[in-house]
Amino acid sequence: MKCLSVSQPYADLIVKGKKTIELRTWNTKFRGEFLVHAPLKIKKNVCIKMDMDETKLRSGVIVGKAEIYDVKVYNSVAELKSDYKKHFASEEFLHHKYGFLLKNPKELRIPIPYKGSLGFFNVDLKTSVKATEIKTELFDEEYRYQWIGKH
Repeated sequence: MKCLSVSQPYADLIVKGKKTIELRTWNTKFRGEFLVHAPLKIKKNVCIKMDMDETKLRSGVIVGKAEIYDVKVYNSVAELKSDYKKHFASEEFLHHKYGFLLKNPKELRIPIPYKGSLGFFNVDLKTSVKATEIKTELFDEEYRYQWIGKH
C-alpha cells in the first residue's frame, strides 16, 4: 500500500479529519487510499502556534490512512491563504503549488512503527499474528473489562 510521510502535528490533523488539504511542491497522478506516516521530526513551532502539546504526538509510526481524490493547483499565495482552514500551513509552506485533496481519514488505534521515506513509498504490512491469537487477545481484553466493571 502507498504511504506518505507528513510531519507532526499535520499527520494527526489529517487522520482526525481536521486537515483536508496536504500541500506539496510536487504533483501526483496517484488517487486512492494511502497510509499516513509521522516521521521522527515534530514541527515544534507549529505545535506552539496551534496550541498543541507536542509530547502527545506520535512519531516514527504510521498513524492512520486517508484518501486522495484530487489535486488542487495554487497559482498565488492569496489562493493558498484562502484555504488556510483546510491545510493549516505556516508561512514556510506558502511556496507550495499543489494541494492534495483528502477525504475518508481513519486513525489507527495502535500506531505501527515504520521508517518513512520521501514522496509516496510502498509499505508491506505483513503480520505474523495468527487469527486464533487475535481472538484470544480480544476475549482476554473483554473479560478484563467485565471483571473491572464489577469491582
